[in-house]
Parts: sequence; C-alpha cells; structure tokens
Amino acid sequence: MLKAVKTKTIRSGGTFAIVASRYNGEYVDAMLHAAREELLKAGAHIRIVRVPGAFEIPAAASKLAQRPSGTRYSAIICFGVIFQGQTSHAQHIGWGVTHALADIQVLHKIPVIHAVFVFDKIKHAKVRCLGKKHNRGTEAAHTALEMARVMKGL
Repeated sequence: MLKAVKTKTIRSGGTFAIVASRYNGEYVDAMLHAAREELLKAGAHIRIVRVPGAFEIPAAASKLAQRPSGTRYSAIICFGVIFQGQTSHAQHIGWGVTHALADIQVLHKIPVIHAVFVFDKIKHAKVRCLGKKHNRGTEAAHTALEMARVMKGL
C-alpha cells in the first residue's frame, strides 16, 4: 500500500550530497527538486552530482563517502529511475546498484539513501516521482535528515 509522505521538516542543518542520474531525467529531476526543497527547509547545505545513468551512481557515491573526517557528508542521497524492458537488464542494474550502495554505506559508515527505483509501468513512476503526495524525493530527504540525526547520536 502506498502511503503519503510526511511533510513536517525539522531544522537540523548538516551537509548532504545528492547523486542523481540524468537518464529518465523527468522523474529523477522531480525527486531531486523535492529532496532539495526539504533539505533547504531543514537548513542543510547540499552538493548535487549528476551522473549519466543509474549504474554510475555507486562510483560517485563511493567517492563522496571517502571524504576525510571533519568534512564528511551527513548523508548521501542517490536518485535514479530504471524502467523494466523486455530483458532482465533493468533488474541486473537495479540489483547491482542496491548491493553497491549497501556496501558503501557499511564500509564508510555513512548513511546512503537508496532512491533508485525499477518500475514496470510509467504510471507507477509518475505517482512516486512526479506527485507531491507520494514523492520519493521528499521521503528520501526525510530519511537522510533522520539518519544524520541518528548517526550523530551514536
């Protein structure tokens, strides 16, 4: 069941990186914009890095996660949209990105927010990426802010 995204943002500051695919830009850009707005409302500093496609996201995220102590990001948010075609290629890309982002998060001890989606239908992407009620960009920003708070307390 699809739940509406909560809209309350607490001012918490922090420095966040967003890695976003250019491929399927209409959907990715909408999530990026929503996340950026939420992070700015929270008083955060943001660095945006664009990469060609979803498969390139982990390379950029890994490089961003390697910053020295004291200059590290509070969290890294990753946005991409992949549409399932007639082959299994989309699933392989999705699984590869998922595993790589999980590895980066554990290896570098930094929250990596996974918002790289594989959709079967355009209508599903429209609801989750283009709408305000269920925008996964807003949700990713809230998750990043919350994980930054959790990590700061550990």
